[in-house]
Amino acid sequence: MTTPRRLRLVVSLLVTASTVLIGPSATAAPAATPEPAGQRTCDPIDPTACLLPFPNDYFTVADRTSPTGKRVRFAATAMPSNVQGVPIEPTEWNRQDGFSPGSPILVRVPGLDPVATGIAPVTDIGRSLAPDAPIVLLDARTGRRTPYWAELDAHAAGQPDRQLLIIRPAVALAEGTRYVVALRGLRDGSGALIPAPEAFRAYVDDAGPAHRDSRAPQLRRIVADLARAGVGRHGLYLAWDFTVASRHGLTGRMLAVRDGAFADLGRAAPSFTVTQVTDYAPEQEPLIARQVTGTIGVPSYLTGDGGPGSRLHYGPAGGAGTPPTPNALPTPSGTTVAADFVCNIPRSASAAKPAHLSLYGHGLLGKPTEINAGNVRTMSNTHNFTFCATSWIGMAAADVPYVAGAFTDLSAFPAVADRLQQSFLNFLFLGRAMIHPGGFAAHPAFRDGTARPLINRAGGLHYDGNSQGGINGGALTAIAQDWTRSALGVPAMNYSTLLQRSVDFAPFQAVLDGNYPDRVDQQLILALLQMLWDRSEANGYAQHVTDRPLPGTPAHQVLMHVAFGDHQVSPAAAEVQARTIGARLHTPALADGWSLDERPYWGIAPIRGYPYRGSAIVIWNSGAAHAPPPTNLAPAGPEFGDDPHEFPRAQPGAQEQKAVFLLTGTVIDVCAGTPCP
Repeated sequence: MTTPRRLRLVVSLLVTASTVLIGPSATAAPAATPEPAGQRTCDPIDPTACLLPFPNDYFTVADRTSPTGKRVRFAATAMPSNVQGVPIEPTEWNRQDGFSPGSPILVRVPGLDPVATGIAPVTDIGRSLAPDAPIVLLDARTGRRTPYWAELDAHAAGQPDRQLLIIRPAVALAEGTRYVVALRGLRDGSGALIPAPEAFRAYVDDAGPAHRDSRAPQLRRIVADLARAGVGRHGLYLAWDFTVASRHGLTGRMLAVRDGAFADLGRAAPSFTVTQVTDYAPEQEPLIARQVTGTIGVPSYLTGDGGPGSRLHYGPAGGAGTPPTPNALPTPSGTTVAADFVCNIPRSASAAKPAHLSLYGHGLLGKPTEINAGNVRTMSNTHNFTFCATSWIGMAAADVPYVAGAFTDLSAFPAVADRLQQSFLNFLFLGRAMIHPGGFAAHPAFRDGTARPLINRAGGLHYDGNSQGGINGGALTAIAQDWTRSALGVPAMNYSTLLQRSVDFAPFQAVLDGNYPDRVDQQLILALLQMLWDRSEANGYAQHVTDRPLPGTPAHQVLMHVAFGDHQVSPAAAEVQARTIGARLHTPALADGWSLDERPYWGIAPIRGYPYRGSAIVIWNSGAAHAPPPTNLAPAGPEFGDDPHEFPRAQPGAQEQKAVFLLTGTVIDVCAGTPCP
């Protein structure tokens, strides 16, 4: 995620300020109170917190206008509250027609010992599909089981009454699909069976008044689904179901923005303004001959001036402070965003050999000037690429105060996901300007002294991004119409998995601790945020990145470069992405003795031979890092070695592999049949 020092400083200042303003951390939240008569607020089968277990169809209502036939319905009183007692406003969540395809599955099991129970950890995902596995994650329609790993929340160690079991799908869950979760044969540290919660047992046994309330038919259906899959009711500790959001629910807003904006653009080039052209002398800059900066005119789909805190614009139905209807799609606001851009033309480019064209995606809360980094300039000149970048607004440098502030009151978070969707459109418009005959190639800034182009627009467009640029780049690739190949450096998907496994999240964790101190609430918050983040990161789009493209979109190929032991972007989450998009693995991926896994890279098929045409994942081992913790903790501390996050992008072999892939669609072996490097 590449957090610069200035980011750490700004966030640290915000942490201090929020502590002064808000005061000391509050005590742990009390257990959920019984739901009011006639109102489905809290699920009685897990009284630890109102939204547990999560995700859960108990918190949905029927909706015939929705692709899933359901609509999420969270009561405001059920949402986590900050230390000032303000609950998260649920309106934006209640527009969803289901839950995240990568949602952490949360429940509390008092006294649970995962080892004594035999629960599959991240180091042995294959165990999750064993016939007698204590956790079953079941596709209710097909009866097929889904692989996962599970862990106790390591941040709540020492607080057993607030420590949740977190079950993480090892591949994205199918859109619009209902899943059943079953827990059985759970044991404590002494090896004794943990009895089922009384409320759940009453439903399963049809005992007392429980068999007559509205929850009973749903639980009977769940038990029947499990029985068909060979999971008996006897021995169940807990079972519930949830529905994953539909493709339209996950991507429909962004597709409406893309398709509307490009329909209005038609065959024209996007408007742009060049604000500065800097020609470098060879002794001043040996790799880059010219830098061009400016702005692209992009239709705004945001409210107000489009700055931090602005929201997607939904027209009159969502205007004047009125929340948009559940099925509303964004509409243009009638104004224009001046999206910044910066392009570097390499010294290797000439009129006789114009540079290839590629967008570049910058890292966490950074700037497009990341293309000035040494590794990017080296690849630019060595392989003759002009890289152009714009800001990931929503999660760019200018958003640091807003993003940090949102963790003090998460009702503000929807603006982050909304602005990120506008940033996707900004990238698409920048890409169109790069390859359009009336775009950059027609401007003197991109021509030599004889007015001949220095960029090769006829060679097509490509994408290369690192860290946040790899994470958001997966989603951007899924909606891209002007390119079909993307190189994703140190990528992954699913911020709800990534954040607490990243050293970059430490300042934000401190803000969270000061404002939402309850450990149960924190895990629920990460799961809730993922539901909206899906609209603007790879987790919501991964099932359409490669061979099942979204409407009006070509299929794509993706090359993933993963850093073994990465301190900033969890390799475990990168593996989930590789399984989901069908990327094949360069083998041997690691030399013996490096991985802690029972079967390293479980569920990812190997590349059988080179050259290979398809999507791929390559593991780069710096030799200076060690395997990360097998929990939801970041690899902070000397025992994890040096952070290899920036290692792959700096390797000549990795740059060569990326260049060949982007230009030809072919993956070549740059590691001579051995682990990389």
